[in-house]
Amino acid sequence: MAGKLEGKVALISGAARGQGRSHAIALAGEGANIIAIDACDQIETVPYAMPTVAELESTAEAVELAGGKIIYDVVDVRDLSGLRKFVDSAVLELGRLDIVCANAGISTFSSILDMDEQMWDTTIEINLTGVWKTCKAALPHIINGESGGSIIITSSSATSMISENIGHYIASKHGLIGLSRTLAKELARHRIRVNTVHPTGVATPMILNEPVYQLFRPDLENPNRNDFEDAAKTLHPLGVPFVEPEDVSDMIVYLASNSSRYITGSSFMLDAGGSLR
Repeated sequence: MAGKLEGKVALISGAARGQGRSHAIALAGEGANIIAIDACDQIETVPYAMPTVAELESTAEAVELAGGKIIYDVVDVRDLSGLRKFVDSAVLELGRLDIVCANAGISTFSSILDMDEQMWDTTIEINLTGVWKTCKAALPHIINGESGGSIIITSSSATSMISENIGHYIASKHGLIGLSRTLAKELARHRIRVNTVHPTGVATPMILNEPVYQLFRPDLENPNRNDFEDAAKTLHPLGVPFVEPEDVSDMIVYLASNSSRYITGSSFMLDAGGSLR
């Protein structure tokens, strides 16, 4: 039986691990071929280890095992020229582009008043401007294909669950809502849908690291994962500390497929009830 995305091609940013890898595997499992990018470089303001080339290669292997063809490379979403060059080449090889999962993002921690300019600028450049640049590189191909398409932008439940020490992150994720809704209106004439997904914490290296544990448990000198999970559970009425990457991927597949053909300009919360607090 053909998958929901048979014959489609999807571009995924931040694909080396975590949510991006999960999305690539899920979309390939439904018949899509994949164009995958990741910066694979340590970013100075980020307190946890960033993805590696080896992890991006592992994503490629997993996509192929799932039945998809994949073209991948190290590309930073801040580099519009590099994005255009790579996407143009990959689309030429695969013949089309239908889906964009603008997933790349970072999370760093500081109060607004203590934050330096570099931390603010880097977060906005990657989390917000990087999505715009990804769309700039991808959309001409989807429009020229004249078959419609789906743009899925990863925002965050932080747009409704406001916390201290991540004001730059929250600002970037709020900005994505405005960007996506404007794109949805501008692209509707091309039958291109644009939506945002808003997961709470996801079990990836972005949150499973010591700086996050300390953020959630400042009362402890050396908090561990169990300490973090105990605190994070209190944020979610469903009683879980976080969701899994596969939970987000299920939503990505839905929004990429014909099942959501009349949904655009919408935001989808995946927050274990956190916004009900």
